Amino acid sequence: MTTDEALALFRSTGALLDGHFILRSGLHSRQFFQCALALQQMPLVEQFGAGLAAKVRHLGAQTVIAPAMGGLVIGQEVARQLKTRFIFAEKEEGRLVLRRGFKIAAGEPCLVVEDVVTKGGRVQETIDIVRSQGGTVSGVAMVVDRSDGTVDLKVPTFSLIRLQVEAFAPDALPADLAAIPASKPGSK
Repeated sequence: MTTDEALALFRSTGALLDGHFILRSGLHSRQFFQCALALQQMPLVEQFGAGLAAKVRHLGAQTVIAPAMGGLVIGQEVARQLKTRFIFAEKEEGRLVLRRGFKIAAGEPCLVVEDVVTKGGRVQETIDIVRSQGGTVSGVAMVVDRSDGTVDLKVPTFSLIRLQVEAFAPDALPADLAAIPASKPGSK
């Protein structure tokens, strides 16, 4: 799947929004990728999953792990495409943790999958969980890399869409963006 094909799917589902948005990172942006709108269509999930699986198959991961909520649907589909185990990290008292009896064996090669990455905070938390359990991180796969590859997670990273999307600190908004009421459509 090419970047243009993936972007076309986002546009056709109304999942690429324009306006004034507050991202999970606290930054503000004119564009927002509402992956849930695209990923509610299982044929699209299958296409995105196949595209990511093709990029990461060579890593030989035994387990796919995703941060909840955003990474759940695409993470499970990538795991299905790779025929591996799927687990997820979820929030507990504001931090991502493994629950539900999920364990990672010493040396177990894991692939972290997320829907959208801007600064990589939740992906880094997930990487830290894998390592704290003794696992190894083979790589990170994401549908959308809003950083255009500038986020350095110190492992191989793969994406279907890689763009530099403008993002601004709350105290450094351009006048045109400041004039538009902000919304926070993502997860909190």
